[in-house]
Amino acid sequence: MNFTVSSSALSSRLSAISRVINPKAIYPILEDFLFRIENGKLTVTAADNDTTLETIIDLVESSADGQIALPAKTLLDALKEIPEQPLTFNVNESNYEVVVNYQNGEYKMMGQNADEYPTPAVLQESSVSLEISAQILSDGLARTIFATADDELRPVMNGIYFDINEEGATFVASDGHKLVCNRNSNVKADGKSSFILPKKPAGLFRSLIGKDDESITIEFDSRIARFSLPEFRMVCRLIDGRYPNYGSVIPQNNPHHLVIDRQTLVTALRRVSVFSPASSGLIKLRIEKDKVDISAQDIDFSTSAKESLACQYEGTNMSIGFKAGFLIDILNNIPSQEITLQLADPSRAGVIVPTEQAEGENLLMLLMPMVLND
Repeated sequence: MNFTVSSSALSSRLSAISRVINPKAIYPILEDFLFRIENGKLTVTAADNDTTLETIIDLVESSADGQIALPAKTLLDALKEIPEQPLTFNVNESNYEVVVNYQNGEYKMMGQNADEYPTPAVLQESSVSLEISAQILSDGLARTIFATADDELRPVMNGIYFDINEEGATFVASDGHKLVCNRNSNVKADGKSSFILPKKPAGLFRSLIGKDDESITIEFDSRIARFSLPEFRMVCRLIDGRYPNYGSVIPQNNPHHLVIDRQTLVTALRRVSVFSPASSGLIKLRIEKDKVDISAQDIDFSTSAKESLACQYEGTNMSIGFKAGFLIDILNNIPSQEITLQLADPSRAGVIVPTEQAEGENLLMLLMPMVLND
């Protein structure tokens, strides 16, 4: 079996799908790429125990259909050093020896029997199919993935919850301290359905989504989901379990509203949080009319900081505490110049929303407060 392929096309695609490979894979074959030639096209597969990524690459030429597993790390490292040019792979299917010829030389390596490579799980006939734009999916994943948990006791919190109905799609993530709820009415579905996408495949697939306004097909059943792009496909195992009722934890009556420039607040929080206790990261917001004082104090080291910012505020004077790192994470994932912090009282969660929402979108982030000692 022989085939010729562009070095740059192969290198970029292998780099994209290689992120799924676990360097400490239980099965040695999962440290390889699966190369499969069929009808003049090359399909390359990378996988771990739960997720499979595939990419399809056009070939310059090929002699016959066939398949072989090749060492991922060796290929990636070798291709990085080759400028754009045709690469010819000569595969000896009897002993799995592979010779890669390029302009000034050749590589030799040993492959493995491709029959040992695991095949992706197959969707059930009762699977649900959904079309979604690449931009909506990319935004939904980007704005929620940072809020997922790492909780062995509650695995359902370790992924992004897709809540889909006739009115649109909602992306939800929470770690118990912060919660993100991103609704988009531009996604249409025939009925109500849902699934929980684990954090790792969510991050992997987001990195594959381009900037083009292309359509992505999502198919899923109770066990697995398949995400399809023109040049990539991902099949992954879903998290089994019932996601908590996220709507019940969002405070509905928040009469006190603070409007402030998002980036100005982020930079002030970064400066002041240097002086917060390492164990808690506590910062205090003292909110008054047209002003918010941000302060932190570490009694153990006799250090403190305070900074005042101009804002728009409607409500009674209030002091509320937050973990600085969590608040900064939330602010960094809101795509708006200004944000509105909606409050009820210092013991209830603060609701943070963009002052201006995109058409068809409703983004809401929630952060639980910390107890202030004074």
